[in-house]
Amino acid sequence: MMEEQNNNRTKWLHLRLTPDEYQKIVKEFNKSTCRKLSDYSRKNLLQKPIVNKYRNQSLDDFMAEMISLRTELNAIGNNFNQAVKKLHTLQQISDFKHWLISYELEKKILFNKVGEIKKHIQKFAESWLQ
Repeated sequence: MMEEQNNNRTKWLHLRLTPDEYQKIVKEFNKSTCRKLSDYSRKNLLQKPIVNKYRNQSLDDFMAEMISLRTELNAIGNNFNQAVKKLHTLQQISDFKHWLISYELEKKILFNKVGEIKKHIQKFAESWLQ
C-alpha cells in the first residue's frame, strides 16, 4: 500500500513589501478568482495559472436596467392586483368609473414599461450579433 503524501503547508515564507508593492499585488489579486491573498501569492510564486475575473460591461449595463424595470413591473403588478380586489368590492357606478380611469392609467404605464423592455432587449441583441 502506498503512503499518503502529506500536503499540509508547514513552512512559512516571510516577505516585506513597500506600500506600493503591496497595493499592486492586492490590485491584481482582486482581479483574480482566488479567495485568499495567500492562495494568489502562492500561485504567482510557483508560476501556476491564475484565473482572472471577466466582466462584460454591456451585460452589466443590461442587467442593471432589467433589475430596475423588474422592480417597476413588480410595483405595477401589485397595483393591478389591488385594483382587481377593489373591483370585486365596488357597489356603485361612480366607484366603477373611478376604478376604470385608474385602470387605464396603470395599463398605459405597463405598456410603456413593456415597450422599454423590448427596446433594451433589441439593443442588447443587436450588440451581441455584431
